[in-house]
Amino acid sequence: MTNHDPSASTRTVAVIDIGASAMRLEVAEINADGMVRSLEALQRPVNLGKDTFAGGCIARDTIEECAAIGRGFQHVLRDYGIDEEDAIRAVATSSVREAVNRESFLNRMYVAAGLEVEPIDEAEVNRLTYIAVRANLEKQQSRLSACDTLIVEVGGGSTEVLLVQEGHVTLSRTYRLGALRMREMLETHQTAPRRMAGILMRYIQRTTDQIKRVIPPEPVQRLIILGGDARFAAEMLAPEQQEARLVPVAAPRLSRFAKQVAGTRVEELVAKHHLPFQEAETAGPALLAYAHLSQAFAVDEILISRITLRDGMLLEMANRGMWTAHFREQVLYSARQLGRKYAYEEAHALHVADLCGRLFKELQPEHELDPHYEGLLRVAALLHEIGLYIGNQGHHKHSQYLIENSDLFGLTRKDTRRVALIARYHRRAIPKPTHPGYAELNRADRLGITKLAAILRVADALDQNHMQQIKDITFSRHRGQLIVHVAGVEDLTLERLAMQQKGLLFADTYGMEIELRRATARGGLSHGR
Repeated sequence: MTNHDPSASTRTVAVIDIGASAMRLEVAEINADGMVRSLEALQRPVNLGKDTFAGGCIARDTIEECAAIGRGFQHVLRDYGIDEEDAIRAVATSSVREAVNRESFLNRMYVAAGLEVEPIDEAEVNRLTYIAVRANLEKQQSRLSACDTLIVEVGGGSTEVLLVQEGHVTLSRTYRLGALRMREMLETHQTAPRRMAGILMRYIQRTTDQIKRVIPPEPVQRLIILGGDARFAAEMLAPEQQEARLVPVAAPRLSRFAKQVAGTRVEELVAKHHLPFQEAETAGPALLAYAHLSQAFAVDEILISRITLRDGMLLEMANRGMWTAHFREQVLYSARQLGRKYAYEEAHALHVADLCGRLFKELQPEHELDPHYEGLLRVAALLHEIGLYIGNQGHHKHSQYLIENSDLFGLTRKDTRRVALIARYHRRAIPKPTHPGYAELNRADRLGITKLAAILRVADALDQNHMQQIKDITFSRHRGQLIVHVAGVEDLTLERLAMQQKGLLFADTYGMEIELRRATARGGLSHGR
């Protein structure tokens, strides 16, 4: 195998997904238009989920087994000539993330296999899943906006749920109901085989009830299921559709198949269907959960998607980690929904977010931050005053608390923390190393938050009276000042007073003071009121 010329428009990349029951590698080619073409896919069974979900710790033998698989993956990467860090992404999900010795695992994978493994949180899994599902449906001309769609993946350690209504993600949740987690819990407590099925169904029922409690009363019109167990069902129930990325299956038929698989011994599933033992263990519980969900939401037909977490990772690499316009709109929609939950002043929030966006672009030469940070700034601007829901005094700290403890679709825990801190610093004290949350960040992250908080303060001052009067603005620089030319507003006294207070962080960060000037009707400038 040979790698492409690095100067060519096509690049070869690889993603590695370390899950509860398997380590998976996919090598793909990304062309100049961002199209992804899979070149090779490998899968190796592991016992990570068994170790973590049963005892909370990854066994040393399992770590060494994973390291050996990682070294094997590295041989494949070398064959393709893939050795640059930005061409490889390796992630681990709940079985590594929850292990008490996860740092030992991550260190061993780096030392023994040369892999920088990133333990991703639930929000990141949901984000990557949505990216892949949406792209999959677009290819099949089946739009998510066509009807209310529930997207579910029962993994080894958790169940991921996305609700899409009118093209917008309105719910993104993770539940600690995983097929392997359930089996390990029951086996750890030495549950008798004859009682296991009943207890399993009670756990599934409890999680289904939790999901139904947060789903709006409108009926779910479409159920899409994902994951290895769902793909196994598609292969068995619709073998003629092996090439299809989206396979329709009647709900009663899936229910019958789920009961059949759950009632079959694991050893028989391995022998009959040539499944890896680890996958045979999870097939029954996962398929029962899918069947139960289809009954709970009265769905007649289920769509089985063949997409994987790796598909989402590859699509993100094709976009070089940047948010697409559609995805950014999803994130901002989620932020607006959270703002409405806490009765925020929407007109002010939207206006400040717009001003932040204009300031961010104007100051690009100074802050040198990539567009991802503009998205975080806009989210923080939308939510900077939600703390008023709790109380006016110290509302900036209340905003930080509410954001940190909320689910914002599309944001990782790290990004949510950044947004919370940017919102916290929209007023009062400047960022200090002693502040909770801020102190734990590295220097680059602290500086990024300070740069963005300074912009947010300026934008907030420009709408000091919450009347959205300042709309038409242009910028210029002169003798160490950033001059904001404001058209259509006669009196800027209030905004200038606000800027004297809120512009200090900006001056300290960017080395420029802010001056507001009124633009005349002829395009000239006025220094007066």
